[in-house]
Amino acid sequence: MSDEDDDVGGKFVLIAAYSRAQALEDGTLVDVTQLAKQAGIKAPVALTRSVWEKYVELSPAAEKAGNDTTGRTWDILVRREKGDGDR
Repeated sequence: MSDEDDDVGGKFVLIAAYSRAQALEDGTLVDVTQLAKQAGIKAPVALTRSVWEKYVELSPAAEKAGNDTTGRTWDILVRREKGDGDR
């Protein structure tokens, strides 16, 4: 195999590939597509694990206050729609 076989489009060499499916499987991404569809988003949607942990996962105080992960995820999706995330 020549170096030309490794060259993609003559511009770069593909070293590794990591698909959305792999990221979902290993937990790097959290799929929220079904809830996003309810919010009117047509494309598949996923949150990074760090976003999920920081903004969606519930602390004991949040649970006690009656929060849930569906509501928090909904808030993220709706804020995206309103452009409130540009702070």
